[in-house]
Amino acid sequence: MGTAPTQFPSGITASFHAKFDNRTELSSSSFPSTLNLTKLSIHASSKGLVNRIGSLPDIDDLFWEKVPTPILDVVESPIHLKSLSIKVCALSLPMLTIDAYGLSILNERLVLQELKLLADEIRSELSSTMSKTQKSFKASLAVVELTVALHYVFHAPVDKILWDAGEQTYAHKILTGRRFLMPTLRQKNGLSGYTSRAESEYDPFGAGHGCNSISAGLGMAVARDIKGKRERVVTVINNTTTMAGQVYEAMSNAGYLDSNLVVILNDSRHSLHPKIEEGPKTSINALSSTLSRIQSSKSFRKFREAAKDVTKKIGKGMHELAAKVDEYARGMMGPPGSTLFEELGLYYIGPVDGHNTEDLICVLQEVASLDSMGPVLVHVITEENQGSGADQKRGTVEQQQEGLSLNGIYAFSNGDSCQTYSDCLVTALIMEAEKDKDIVVVHAGMEMDPSLKLFREQFSDRFFDVGMAEQHAVTFSAGLACGGLKPFCIIPSAFLQRAYDQVVHDVDRQSIPVRFVITSAGLVGSDGPLQCGAFDITFMSCLPNMIVMAASDEDKLMNMVTTAAQIDDRPVCFRYPRGALVMRDYPIRGGNALEIGTGKVLVEGKDVALLGYGAMVQNCLKAQALLSKLGISVTVADARFCKPLDIKLLRQLCSNHDILITVEEGSVGGFGSHVAQFIALDGQLDGRLKWRPIVLPDNYIEHASPGEQLVLAGLTGHHITATALSLLGRTREALLLMC
Repeated sequence: MGTAPTQFPSGITASFHAKFDNRTELSSSSFPSTLNLTKLSIHASSKGLVNRIGSLPDIDDLFWEKVPTPILDVVESPIHLKSLSIKVCALSLPMLTIDAYGLSILNERLVLQELKLLADEIRSELSSTMSKTQKSFKASLAVVELTVALHYVFHAPVDKILWDAGEQTYAHKILTGRRFLMPTLRQKNGLSGYTSRAESEYDPFGAGHGCNSISAGLGMAVARDIKGKRERVVTVINNTTTMAGQVYEAMSNAGYLDSNLVVILNDSRHSLHPKIEEGPKTSINALSSTLSRIQSSKSFRKFREAAKDVTKKIGKGMHELAAKVDEYARGMMGPPGSTLFEELGLYYIGPVDGHNTEDLICVLQEVASLDSMGPVLVHVITEENQGSGADQKRGTVEQQQEGLSLNGIYAFSNGDSCQTYSDCLVTALIMEAEKDKDIVVVHAGMEMDPSLKLFREQFSDRFFDVGMAEQHAVTFSAGLACGGLKPFCIIPSAFLQRAYDQVVHDVDRQSIPVRFVITSAGLVGSDGPLQCGAFDITFMSCLPNMIVMAASDEDKLMNMVTTAAQIDDRPVCFRYPRGALVMRDYPIRGGNALEIGTGKVLVEGKDVALLGYGAMVQNCLKAQALLSKLGISVTVADARFCKPLDIKLLRQLCSNHDILITVEEGSVGGFGSHVAQFIALDGQLDGRLKWRPIVLPDNYIEHASPGEQLVLAGLTGHHITATALSLLGRTREALLLMC
């Protein structure tokens, strides 16, 4: 490695320089323990961060008792990594009797030492900060050294570093000027839990559901080539990502286009199947590290390309024979499956120890130095439990506990005793599976809800987890149904969007009885718009053969599981929100099948009719309680079905009330649009009836607490009440209610 520039970045203070006068070795006490907050504010504001996110956290939140981080304290941006230890060497020159080459070696060793210490400090920072926010950070702990190495070797933001999964990017955020905003992660007006182009120039592309980074990175690489630029493009994928077909489509296209692109496979040794996890794992040893360095070296690459040219000139099949020998030899050196990437057109390097900073930097520097290399895949092995003593169940518990209470406000409950909608679903599925041996479960998504493991334990041969392969899950379920089984295909709403073509052509058009269980429907709190289930009501209810339902509470959810199990002539779907139940214990009993296309009146009144769909029925009940205190008689009905609609119930509500309000936690074009279509064609809007729909606004609602998101969306009981008051001509009371 060559020596880096000897100039310090302006962000490192003069006091930091002075502390190294007349010293020949590095001491952690030489670094300042705090960072100038005024400077940070100015720096962040210049990037638009502070203006967009708001004020910095309280000073008490910044300096809690934690392990000192002297090196991290002077790293305000990635460029500061490139100047570590240089001042130490320069100041020590008069006392050293070594030549320039020896100084270079000393400098490299000091840099590596400081980078290792920096990685430890980042890991400590993540543990102390994230443990206070109750967010899962296990994946980011695994890639700390990789993140440091990437930013040390490449020159972001000129070079583009793309990440597939947001959970891996917390160390990246710390190194790119967002360290002191980390306590605001996933909070209202705080940092996003994912990469965001609007948040930082160091985030060249938004990471949402994973599997998009290679496609986006390849597009950037091709655009770079067309425009004659020279920046590097690096994409980081992981085990979960490799379950998605888009990754291999992008790799194949990258191999064909042969543009310079670096793909980092972060292999944390996850597997969907426990039996595979117990098998042999890819090992890292001195031999594999040496081979990885050889594979990535410029001389080896040039020798390989020269050999190709020679065999082409010889002809008579020699080139094809040499290519096969090369493939077999590299396949023998590499881990099982490494030749797959070679077949797709990517030059495979690895495996590399993801926690060995020296190996990572060596390989990445060699890769970055090649001007005409084509697409390269670097296989990095990491451990998610590296340096972590924290309880990593926090993220899952947080998701489970984001639920609805009876007053329509999302709430958190402490302890494992908090029952979730997923718990209720699994209870109902187990009961149905015990009665019907044809019932099977197919799950797709980023990670499996812990409650589903109960079903897998009891019916291991009837449970299929396909990972982040939603398109496959849908068509696979259709095949199971054609084979005489009764598949329940469980996919979060936001992930079902990926498989919509399969839903249309492989299921609905053929009227195949696949039972879609749509989880995380509606607003999802800290995951913001990236996992918000805003559109499933609209895109599922427009399909001609689909039966569309939504559960308003745990009883309805169990009934819908039973109902879906009995439908065998067409597809059916039902949705439920993420999180806790409606704050009451539900009886452990089997569900009762619902009559298709029927709703239910919950409260009788005469002035206003509130027709809720799904979870919003609870907010309608809250609005009814508020309106009754104002002397207004309100009917509340649970629609239960979006398609087919309960025509009899709709005509009854229209005939007996002057005002009809529909409420749903979905986008325009959903339940309210179906109601409007019917009552307009039925002539119900030709007379005295006033109808208003309440839906999600026509914009993406950013991450916040679930309750805050409901307020932003205008879906609380108070918003419903204000709408009713406004239609009754009591505008002043409506305004006062919302103040």
